[in-house]
Amino acid sequence: MSGTERSYDVVLFGATGFTGGLTAGYLARNAPAWLRWALAGRDRTRLERRRAELTEIDPRCAEVRLLHADVKDVGSLRALAESTRVVITTVGPYIRYGEPLVAACAEAGTNYVDLAGEPEFVDMTYVRYHDQAAATGARIIHSCGFESALLDLGVYLTVQQLPVDEPIQIDGYLHAIAALSGGSLQTTLTALSRMRALARVRRERRRVERFPAGRVVKSTAGAPRRVRRLGAWAMPMPTISRQTIGQSARLLPRYGPNFCYRHRTIKHPIAAAAMIVAFLLLFLVIQVRPLRHVLGRVVKPGQGPSEARRAKCWFRATFIGSGGGQEAFIQITGGDPGYDESAKILAEAALCLASDELPQRFGHVTPAAAMGDSLIARLSAAGIEFRTSIPGSSPEGRSQAPRRQSAAPAASEEKR
Repeated sequence: MSGTERSYDVVLFGATGFTGGLTAGYLARNAPAWLRWALAGRDRTRLERRRAELTEIDPRCAEVRLLHADVKDVGSLRALAESTRVVITTVGPYIRYGEPLVAACAEAGTNYVDLAGEPEFVDMTYVRYHDQAAATGARIIHSCGFESALLDLGVYLTVQQLPVDEPIQIDGYLHAIAALSGGSLQTTLTALSRMRALARVRRERRRVERFPAGRVVKSTAGAPRRVRRLGAWAMPMPTISRQTIGQSARLLPRYGPNFCYRHRTIKHPIAAAAMIVAFLLLFLVIQVRPLRHVLGRVVKPGQGPSEARRAKCWFRATFIGSGGGQEAFIQITGGDPGYDESAKILAEAALCLASDELPQRFGHVTPAAAMGDSLIARLSAAGIEFRTSIPGSSPEGRSQAPRRQSAAPAASEEKR
Protein backbone atom coordinates (compact mmCIF):
# COMPACT_ATOMS: atom_id res chain seq x y z
CA MET A 1 0.00 0.00 0.00
CA SER A 2 1.45 3.38 -0.93
CA GLY A 3 2.58 5.82 1.72
CA THR A 4 -0.11 8.36 0.76
CA GLU A 5 -2.84 5.92 1.81
CA ARG A 6 -1.60 5.65 5.38
CA SER A 7 -0.80 8.27 7.98
CA TYR A 8 2.64 6.93 8.91
CA ASP A 9 5.58 5.13 7.39
CA VAL A 10 6.78 3.59 10.68
CA VAL A 11 5.22 3.23 14.13
CA LEU A 12 7.28 2.03 17.08
CA PHE A 13 5.27 0.08 19.68
CA GLY A 14 7.07 -0.31 23.00
CA ALA A 15 9.18 2.85 22.89
CA THR A 16 8.95 3.31 26.68
CA GLY A 17 10.86 0.08 27.33
CA PHE A 18 14.63 -0.35 27.39
CA THR A 19 15.28 -1.68 23.88
CA GLY A 20 12.35 0.31 22.53
CA GLY A 21 13.97 3.46 23.89
CA LEU A 22 17.25 2.63 22.17
CA THR A 23 15.37 2.02 18.92
CA ALA A 24 13.54 5.33 19.26
CA GLY A 25 16.85 7.06 19.91
CA TYR A 26 18.37 5.53 16.80
CA LEU A 27 15.45 6.74 14.69
CA ALA A 28 15.74 10.22 16.21
CA ARG A 29 19.38 10.39 15.13
CA ASN A 30 19.11 8.67 11.77
CA ALA A 31 15.57 8.84 10.35
CA PRO A 32 15.44 10.59 6.96
CA ALA A 33 13.58 13.89 6.79
CA TRP A 34 10.74 12.36 4.77
CA LEU A 35 9.92 9.69 7.38
CA ARG A 36 6.53 10.03 9.03
CA TRP A 37 6.84 8.12 12.27
CA ALA A 38 5.07 7.78 15.59
CA LEU A 39 5.40 6.19 19.01
CA ALA A 40 2.68 3.90 20.33
CA GLY A 41 1.89 2.55 23.79
CA ARG A 42 -0.71 2.40 26.51
CA ASP A 43 0.77 5.04 28.88
CA ARG A 44 0.49 8.53 27.42
CA THR A 45 2.62 10.09 30.17
CA ARG A 46 5.54 7.75 29.58
CA LEU A 47 5.27 8.29 25.83
CA GLU A 48 5.42 12.04 26.35
CA ARG A 49 8.55 11.64 28.47
CA ARG A 50 10.16 9.54 25.77
CA ARG A 51 9.28 12.09 23.10
CA ALA A 52 10.82 14.83 25.24
CA GLU A 53 14.05 12.82 25.42
CA LEU A 54 14.03 12.39 21.64
CA THR A 55 13.44 16.11 21.16
CA GLU A 56 16.69 16.77 23.01
CA ILE A 57 18.40 14.64 20.35
CA ASP A 58 16.63 16.39 17.46
CA PRO A 59 14.11 19.22 17.96
CA ARG A 60 12.07 17.94 15.02
CA CYS A 61 11.06 14.96 17.17
CA ALA A 62 8.59 17.27 18.89
CA GLU A 63 6.42 16.55 15.84
CA VAL A 64 6.47 12.77 16.41
CA ARG A 65 2.88 11.69 17.07
CA LEU A 66 1.84 9.58 20.08
CA LEU A 67 -0.69 6.81 19.52
CA HIS A 68 -2.67 4.76 22.01
CA ALA A 69 -2.14 1.00 21.67
CA ASP A 70 -2.67 -1.76 24.22
CA VAL A 71 -2.15 -5.51 23.70
CA LYS A 72 -5.40 -6.08 25.63
CA ASP A 73 -7.33 -3.76 23.30
CA VAL A 74 -7.64 -5.46 19.92
CA GLY A 75 -9.34 -2.43 18.41
CA SER A 76 -6.40 -0.18 19.27
CA LEU A 77 -3.99 -2.62 17.61
CA ARG A 78 -6.15 -2.83 14.51
CA ALA A 79 -6.21 0.97 14.27
CA LEU A 80 -2.44 1.04 14.75
CA ALA A 81 -1.80 -1.50 11.99
CA GLU A 82 -4.15 0.27 9.58
CA SER A 83 -2.44 3.63 10.16
CA THR A 84 1.09 2.71 9.08
CA ARG A 85 3.15 0.89 6.47
CA VAL A 86 5.54 -0.69 9.02
CA VAL A 87 5.14 -1.63 12.69
CA ILE A 88 8.14 -2.15 14.98
CA THR A 89 7.37 -3.86 18.28
CA THR A 90 9.68 -4.43 21.23
CA VAL A 91 6.88 -5.52 23.58
CA GLY A 92 7.76 -8.94 24.97
CA PRO A 93 7.80 -11.69 25.98
CA TYR A 94 6.14 -12.07 22.61
CA ILE A 95 4.44 -15.36 23.44
CA ARG A 96 2.45 -13.41 26.06
CA TYR A 97 1.92 -10.09 24.31
CA GLY A 98 2.79 -10.45 20.63
CA GLU A 99 0.04 -12.38 18.86
CA PRO A 100 -2.70 -9.69 18.70
CA LEU A 101 -0.40 -7.26 16.88
CA VAL A 102 0.78 -9.91 14.42
CA ALA A 103 -2.87 -10.72 13.72
CA ALA A 104 -3.70 -7.04 13.16
CA CYS A 105 -0.77 -6.56 10.76
CA ALA A 106 -1.56 -9.73 8.82
CA GLU A 107 -5.16 -8.56 8.39
CA ALA A 108 -4.22 -4.99 7.44
CA GLY A 109 -1.40 -5.88 5.04
CA THR A 110 1.13 -4.06 7.23
CA ASN A 111 4.82 -4.96 7.40
CA TYR A 112 5.85 -6.11 10.89
CA VAL A 113 9.27 -6.49 12.57
CA ASP A 114 10.17 -7.58 16.10
CA LEU A 115 13.04 -8.92 18.21
CA ALA A 116 11.43 -12.25 19.10
CA GLY A 117 13.88 -14.91 20.20
CA GLU A 118 11.11 -17.32 21.16
CA PRO A 119 10.77 -20.32 18.80
CA GLU A 120 7.28 -21.13 20.08
CA PHE A 121 5.98 -17.68 19.17
CA VAL A 122 7.63 -17.73 15.75
CA ASP A 123 6.24 -21.17 14.90
CA MET A 124 2.79 -20.24 16.19
CA THR A 125 2.54 -17.10 14.04
CA TYR A 126 3.62 -19.08 10.98
CA VAL A 127 0.84 -21.60 11.56
CA ARG A 128 -1.86 -19.01 12.24
CA TYR A 129 -0.98 -16.01 10.07
CA HIS A 130 1.35 -16.89 7.20
CA ASP A 131 -1.38 -17.49 4.63
CA GLN A 132 -3.36 -14.39 5.58
CA ALA A 133 -0.29 -12.16 5.53
CA ALA A 134 0.75 -13.54 2.14
CA ALA A 135 -2.72 -12.77 0.79
CA THR A 136 -2.79 -9.17 2.11
CA GLY A 137 0.81 -8.36 1.14
CA ALA A 138 2.20 -8.12 4.67
CA ARG A 139 5.70 -9.21 5.61
CA ILE A 140 5.84 -10.74 9.08
CA ILE A 141 9.53 -10.72 10.05
CA HIS A 142 10.56 -12.01 13.46
CA SER A 143 13.93 -12.01 15.24
CA CYS A 144 14.99 -8.86 13.42
CA GLY A 145 17.79 -7.91 15.78
CA PHE A 146 21.31 -9.18 16.23
CA GLU A 147 20.40 -12.69 17.33
CA SER A 148 18.93 -13.81 14.04
CA ALA A 149 18.88 -11.05 11.44
CA LEU A 150 22.60 -10.40 11.33
CA LEU A 151 23.50 -14.09 11.33
CA ASP A 152 20.85 -14.75 8.71
CA LEU A 153 22.38 -12.04 6.52
CA GLY A 154 25.87 -13.44 7.11
CA VAL A 155 24.84 -16.84 5.77
CA TYR A 156 22.99 -15.16 2.87
CA LEU A 157 26.14 -13.24 1.93
CA THR A 158 28.31 -16.36 2.22
CA VAL A 159 26.01 -18.21 -0.17
CA GLN A 160 26.43 -15.44 -2.75
CA GLN A 161 30.19 -16.11 -2.88
CA LEU A 162 29.73 -19.80 -3.78
CA PRO A 163 28.81 -21.50 -7.10
CA VAL A 164 25.20 -21.74 -8.15
CA ASP A 165 23.34 -25.09 -8.11
CA GLU A 166 25.97 -26.84 -5.99
CA PRO A 167 25.62 -28.40 -2.54
CA ILE A 168 26.63 -25.84 0.10
CA GLN A 169 27.84 -26.25 3.65
CA ILE A 170 28.33 -23.28 5.96
CA ASP A 171 29.70 -23.20 9.49
CA GLY A 172 28.87 -20.14 11.57
CA TYR A 173 30.91 -19.12 14.63
CA LEU A 174 29.85 -16.39 17.05
CA HIS A 175 32.24 -14.73 19.49
CA ALA A 176 30.66 -12.02 21.61
CA ILE A 177 30.68 -10.14 24.89
CA ALA A 178 27.16 -9.05 25.83
CA ALA A 179 25.07 -7.88 28.79
CA LEU A 180 21.52 -8.67 29.96
CA SER A 181 18.35 -6.59 30.30
CA GLY A 182 15.19 -7.28 32.26
CA GLY A 183 13.20 -7.88 29.10
CA SER A 184 15.69 -10.43 27.78
CA LEU A 185 15.67 -12.22 31.14
CA GLN A 186 11.87 -12.43 31.14
CA THR A 187 11.88 -13.76 27.58
CA THR A 188 14.43 -16.46 28.43
CA LEU A 189 12.59 -17.57 31.57
CA THR A 190 9.28 -17.72 29.72
CA ALA A 191 10.69 -19.69 26.77
CA LEU A 192 12.45 -22.27 28.94
CA SER A 193 9.29 -22.85 30.98
CA ARG A 194 7.23 -23.70 27.87
CA MET A 195 9.15 -26.53 26.21
CA ARG A 196 6.10 -28.81 25.87
CA ALA A 197 4.10 -26.05 24.21
CA LEU A 198 7.04 -25.46 21.85
CA ALA A 199 7.10 -29.13 20.86
CA ARG A 200 3.37 -29.06 20.06
CA VAL A 201 3.45 -25.95 17.88
CA ARG A 202 6.59 -27.14 16.12
CA ARG A 203 4.74 -30.28 15.04
CA GLU A 204 1.87 -28.12 13.80
CA ARG A 205 4.23 -25.99 11.73
CA ARG A 206 5.84 -29.03 10.13
CA ARG A 207 2.41 -30.20 9.03
CA VAL A 208 1.52 -26.94 7.26
CA GLU A 209 4.83 -25.47 6.07
CA ARG A 210 5.62 -25.88 2.40
CA PHE A 211 9.04 -27.42 1.90
CA PRO A 212 10.94 -27.01 -1.40
CA ALA A 213 10.61 -30.00 -3.71
CA GLY A 214 13.87 -31.66 -4.75
CA ARG A 215 15.99 -29.71 -2.25
CA VAL A 216 17.46 -30.65 1.13
CA VAL A 217 17.90 -28.07 3.91
CA LYS A 218 19.54 -28.81 7.25
CA SER A 219 20.33 -26.39 10.09
CA THR A 220 21.90 -27.81 13.24
CA ALA A 221 23.81 -26.76 16.35
CA GLY A 222 26.87 -28.77 15.31
CA ALA A 223 29.26 -30.67 17.56
CA PRO A 224 32.12 -29.24 19.65
CA ARG A 225 35.29 -28.81 17.61
CA ARG A 226 38.54 -26.90 17.44
CA VAL A 227 38.60 -24.52 14.48
CA ARG A 228 42.19 -24.17 13.33
CA ARG A 229 41.44 -21.23 11.08
CA LEU A 230 40.12 -19.28 14.07
CA GLY A 231 42.53 -20.74 16.61
CA ALA A 232 39.70 -21.44 19.04
CA TRP A 233 37.22 -24.00 20.30
CA ALA A 234 33.64 -23.79 19.06
CA MET A 235 30.69 -25.20 21.00
CA PRO A 236 27.09 -25.93 19.90
CA MET A 237 24.76 -22.94 20.08
CA PRO A 238 21.07 -23.95 19.97
CA THR A 239 19.51 -20.52 19.38
CA ILE A 240 16.63 -19.34 17.20
CA SER A 241 19.03 -18.13 14.52
CA ARG A 242 19.34 -21.70 13.20
CA GLN A 243 15.59 -21.76 12.70
CA THR A 244 15.64 -18.44 10.85
CA ILE A 245 18.54 -19.49 8.61
CA GLY A 246 16.83 -22.78 7.80
CA GLN A 247 13.68 -20.94 6.70
CA SER A 248 15.75 -18.60 4.50
CA ALA A 249 17.34 -21.62 2.84
CA ARG A 250 13.92 -23.11 2.14
CA LEU A 251 12.64 -19.84 0.68
CA LEU A 252 15.66 -19.07 -1.52
CA PRO A 253 16.69 -21.57 -4.25
CA ARG A 254 20.10 -19.83 -4.41
CA TYR A 255 21.06 -21.83 -1.30
CA GLY A 256 21.45 -24.85 -3.60
CA PRO A 257 20.05 -28.37 -3.92
CA ASN A 258 21.60 -29.54 -0.64
CA PHE A 259 22.23 -26.93 2.05
CA CYS A 260 23.64 -27.51 5.52
CA TYR A 261 24.31 -24.90 8.20
CA ARG A 262 25.96 -25.54 11.56
CA HIS A 263 25.93 -22.92 14.30
CA ARG A 264 28.45 -22.66 17.14
CA THR A 265 29.80 -20.18 19.65
CA ILE A 266 33.47 -19.53 20.40
CA LYS A 267 34.18 -20.64 23.97
CA HIS A 268 37.07 -22.02 25.97
CA PRO A 269 36.22 -25.70 26.77
CA ILE A 270 36.17 -25.07 30.52
CA ALA A 271 33.97 -22.00 30.11
CA ALA A 272 31.70 -23.95 27.75
CA ALA A 273 31.35 -26.81 30.24
CA ALA A 274 30.50 -24.34 33.01
CA MET A 275 27.94 -22.69 30.75
CA ILE A 276 26.26 -26.01 29.96
CA VAL A 277 26.05 -26.95 33.64
CA ALA A 278 24.66 -23.51 34.51
CA PHE A 279 22.09 -23.78 31.72
CA LEU A 280 20.90 -27.19 32.93
CA LEU A 281 20.57 -25.93 36.50
CA LEU A 282 18.70 -22.86 35.28
CA PHE A 283 16.34 -25.03 33.24
CA LEU A 284 15.52 -27.16 36.29
CA VAL A 285 14.99 -24.13 38.53
CA ILE A 286 12.73 -22.45 35.99
CA GLN A 287 10.29 -25.36 36.09
CA VAL A 288 9.38 -24.35 39.68
CA ARG A 289 7.14 -21.29 39.38
CA PRO A 290 8.06 -19.54 42.67
CA LEU A 291 11.76 -19.87 41.86
CA ARG A 292 11.12 -18.60 38.34
CA HIS A 293 9.48 -15.49 39.78
CA VAL A 294 12.47 -14.91 42.08
CA LEU A 295 14.86 -15.14 39.12
CA GLY A 296 12.68 -12.75 37.15
CA ARG A 297 13.31 -10.04 39.75
CA VAL A 298 17.09 -10.13 39.31
CA VAL A 299 16.77 -7.55 36.55
CA LYS A 300 13.38 -5.87 36.28
CA PRO A 301 11.61 -5.37 32.92
CA GLY A 302 12.51 -1.98 31.47
CA GLN A 303 15.98 -2.06 32.99
CA GLY A 304 19.16 -2.79 31.08
CA PRO A 305 22.91 -2.31 30.95
CA SER A 306 24.25 1.22 31.11
CA GLU A 307 25.77 2.99 28.14
CA ALA A 308 29.21 2.51 29.70
CA ARG A 309 28.58 -1.21 30.12
CA ARG A 310 27.30 -1.57 26.56
CA ALA A 311 30.37 0.26 25.25
CA LYS A 312 32.49 -2.65 26.46
CA CYS A 313 30.42 -5.21 24.54
CA TRP A 314 31.20 -6.42 21.02
CA PHE A 315 30.69 -9.28 18.60
CA ARG A 316 32.44 -11.08 15.77
CA ALA A 317 30.46 -13.51 13.60
CA THR A 318 32.46 -15.69 11.20
CA PHE A 319 31.05 -17.84 8.40
CA ILE A 320 33.08 -20.42 6.51
CA GLY A 321 31.31 -21.87 3.49
CA SER A 322 32.19 -24.45 0.90
CA GLY A 323 30.52 -25.64 -2.30
CA GLY A 324 31.46 -26.70 -5.81
CA GLY A 325 35.11 -27.00 -4.83
CA GLN A 326 35.27 -23.38 -3.65
CA GLU A 327 35.44 -21.75 -0.23
CA ALA A 328 34.07 -18.46 1.12
CA PHE A 329 34.93 -16.65 4.33
CA ILE A 330 32.68 -13.91 5.72
CA GLN A 331 33.21 -11.97 8.92
CA ILE A 332 30.82 -9.44 10.50
CA THR A 333 31.90 -7.23 13.39
CA GLY A 334 30.27 -4.57 15.48
CA GLY A 335 29.52 -3.19 18.94
CA ASP A 336 27.10 -4.21 21.68
CA PRO A 337 25.11 -7.06 20.10
CA GLY A 338 22.25 -7.34 22.57
CA TYR A 339 20.96 -3.79 22.52
CA ASP A 340 22.77 -1.06 20.58
CA GLU A 341 23.28 -3.13 17.45
CA SER A 342 19.91 -4.85 17.79
CA ALA A 343 18.17 -1.46 17.98
CA LYS A 344 20.13 -0.36 14.91
CA ILE A 345 19.22 -3.50 12.95
CA LEU A 346 15.55 -3.28 13.94
CA ALA A 347 15.28 0.39 12.97
CA GLU A 348 17.15 -0.04 9.69
CA ALA A 349 14.95 -3.02 8.82
CA ALA A 350 11.87 -0.85 9.32
CA LEU A 351 13.34 1.91 7.15
CA CYS A 352 14.21 -0.70 4.54
CA LEU A 353 10.62 -1.97 4.48
CA ALA A 354 9.27 1.58 4.36
CA SER A 355 11.31 2.84 1.42
CA ASP A 356 13.44 0.31 -0.47
CA GLU A 357 12.59 -1.74 -3.54
CA LEU A 358 12.41 -5.28 -2.20
CA PRO A 359 11.64 -8.79 -3.48
CA GLN A 360 7.94 -9.54 -3.75
CA ARG A 361 7.90 -12.07 -0.93
CA PHE A 362 5.07 -11.80 1.57
CA GLY A 363 3.73 -13.69 4.54
CA HIS A 364 5.93 -15.11 7.28
CA VAL A 365 9.42 -14.39 5.88
CA THR A 366 12.97 -13.95 7.15
CA PRO A 367 15.27 -10.91 7.12
CA ALA A 368 17.45 -12.40 4.37
CA ALA A 369 14.53 -13.50 2.19
CA ALA A 370 12.61 -10.24 2.62
CA MET A 371 15.40 -7.64 2.55
CA GLY A 372 18.72 -9.35 1.70
CA ASP A 373 21.12 -7.05 -0.17
CA SER A 374 19.24 -3.89 0.75
CA LEU A 375 19.48 -4.49 4.50
CA ILE A 376 23.16 -5.48 4.25
CA ALA A 377 23.85 -2.20 2.47
CA ARG A 378 22.00 -0.23 5.12
CA LEU A 379 23.77 -1.92 8.03
CA SER A 380 27.15 -1.52 6.36
CA ALA A 381 26.49 2.19 5.95
CA ALA A 382 25.40 2.31 9.61
CA GLY A 383 28.74 1.01 10.87
CA ILE A 384 28.42 -2.77 11.01
CA GLU A 385 31.35 -4.19 9.04
CA PHE A 386 30.87 -7.01 6.53
CA ARG A 387 34.14 -8.44 5.18
CA THR A 388 34.62 -11.18 2.61
CA SER A 389 37.57 -13.34 1.65
CA ILE A 390 37.18 -15.58 -1.39
CA PRO A 391 39.68 -17.23 -3.77
CA GLY A 392 41.72 -14.48 -5.43
CA SER A 393 41.05 -11.85 -2.74
CA SER A 394 43.56 -10.44 -0.28
CA PRO A 395 44.08 -12.27 3.03
CA GLU A 396 42.48 -9.36 4.87
CA GLY A 397 39.33 -9.57 2.77
CA ARG A 398 37.30 -6.57 1.64
CA SER A 399 34.25 -4.67 2.75
CA GLN A 400 31.02 -5.89 1.20
CA ALA A 401 28.10 -3.49 0.82
CA PRO A 402 25.64 -4.28 -1.99
CA ARG A 403 24.07 -1.28 -3.67
CA ARG A 404 20.72 -0.32 -2.23
CA GLN A 405 17.81 0.97 -4.27
CA SER A 406 15.61 3.46 -2.48
CA ALA A 407 12.09 4.62 -3.24
CA ALA A 408 11.51 7.47 -0.83
CA PRO A 409 8.15 9.29 -0.79
CA ALA A 410 7.74 12.46 -2.81
CA ALA A 411 9.07 15.79 -1.59
CA SER A 412 5.57 16.88 -0.59
CA GLU A 413 5.70 14.23 2.16
CA GLU A 414 9.09 15.28 3.53
CA LYS A 415 8.24 15.74 7.16
CA ARG A 416 9.13 13.88 10.28
